[in-house]
Amino acid sequence: MTEVKSFLIVDDDQTFCDILTRSLNRQNFNAIGVNNIQQALTEASRQQIDCAIVDLKIGNESGLHLIPELLKTHSEMAIVVLTGYSSIATAVEAVKLGALDYLCKPCDTQAILSAFTSTKPNPNTPIAQPGLSVDRLEWEHIQQVLTKHEGNVSATARALGMHRRTLQRKLQKRPVKR
Repeated sequence: MTEVKSFLIVDDDQTFCDILTRSLNRQNFNAIGVNNIQQALTEASRQQIDCAIVDLKIGNESGLHLIPELLKTHSEMAIVVLTGYSSIATAVEAVKLGALDYLCKPCDTQAILSAFTSTKPNPNTPIAQPGLSVDRLEWEHIQQVLTKHEGNVSATARALGMHRRTLQRKLQKRPVKR
């Protein structure tokens, strides 16, 4: 981690963004916190950024759309996605778009820094959690179909054979515990 000099934190939660920025600055990194996608693109174009920490939901926008844009300006940038709304579908999509890792909130600064320094995953690491509950499987399936339909709620509802309002209510809830 000694070669990493700068971090861009993109999160619409001002308090979280400020705390993480201060924490990284105290550890002798140059950390800049911004609260929307446009600010992130402006900062990335103005200076060299080594690493980005991107929230999955930034206001009404998806942080996933920011990943390729950041990589256009700095192709070697390492990106970690943080989210309070985790799903397998969005994790896979984030990695496909170029993210190094995908972490669930809450997580501390050391966990985030570890995501940037980790090497290849170890396939022999045992899975610590039991199988998914039926409710969690439903959440994962909805997220997968939503991703397939590029976030279009109406198309997702049709594909799931569900009323659009019912789907909207399900999407407003927090993810079900595993």
